[in-house]
Amino acid sequence: MNMCKGKIVIALGGNALQSEKNEATAEAQLAVVKKTCEYIVGIVQEDYEIAIVHGNGPQVGRIVLASEIASNITPAMPFDVCGAMSQGYIGYHIQQGMKAALKKIVGREIPVITVVTQMVVSQDDPAFSNPSKPIGPFYSAEEARLLEKEKGYVMKEDAGRGFRRVVPSPKPVRIVELDTIKRLWDSTIMITAGGGGIPVIEKPDGALEGVAAVIDKDFAAELLAEEVEADALVVLTAVEKVSLHYNTPDQRELDRITAAEAEAYIAEGHFAPGSMLPKVQAAVKFAKAKPGNKAIITSLFKAIDALEGKTGTVITQ
Repeated sequence: MNMCKGKIVIALGGNALQSEKNEATAEAQLAVVKKTCEYIVGIVQEDYEIAIVHGNGPQVGRIVLASEIASNITPAMPFDVCGAMSQGYIGYHIQQGMKAALKKIVGREIPVITVVTQMVVSQDDPAFSNPSKPIGPFYSAEEARLLEKEKGYVMKEDAGRGFRRVVPSPKPVRIVELDTIKRLWDSTIMITAGGGGIPVIEKPDGALEGVAAVIDKDFAAELLAEEVEADALVVLTAVEKVSLHYNTPDQRELDRITAAEAEAYIAEGHFAPGSMLPKVQAAVKFAKAKPGNKAIITSLFKAIDALEGKTGTVITQ
């Protein structure tokens, strides 16, 4: 790629992969992804080098559920293997969508690949004793109580939208395939660290071992952005701007703020855990990592406008 405006890491929210209006089928997801990729290719057309990190909460939850239901016929897959499966099939869909959109909009061939990515986490991370990452579909309160009783799941209410299963969400420490990602960057659009990466712990002998957890994709994208020395971390979500007092009569949208201001808003409890909170926390971490770093939180449909400074919430040092 012969790009010139800068390197960006894009973190795709769940709304960019599937629509709440459609059935949660692979076919419906592919249709949404194809539309999403047309917006992302617009960023490529604006001469940015990009890598894509996506979430996998609903998808990995469904893979685990399907595996558990079929366990009387075929052995259930471990959680880390289900995470790897979600990386593969979501990456495959994004590859199809990106290639089609590149041909349609840019009119040239750019390689697009999925890097099945492992992410080292600390086995001492406190997240393992406090599950918090939502996965799978939404349930009513009654359904959630039944799942807790029958399957031993930990269920939590998720931003007023219903109850979801939660699993540990340790912080990413090291991207195992980082050297490969760096080598491919200049020639290839990569879908990497999907679902936050497959969480693994490093044994004393250097061997890696998968663990049952989901790493937040925003923190994974932030770590990747730091490691490849990106100019911007772009977190794409369902809203155009981050808001204070969200969904109340006092709602106020944020335009340009400093990392210190964002940290103050976090301390005041403005952002929902498992929803906007990790996005703002990741943005703050990237903004503080190096002078000149910029983090943008906006909607998929406004990404180019946000990169041009016309909208979105921009967090700087």
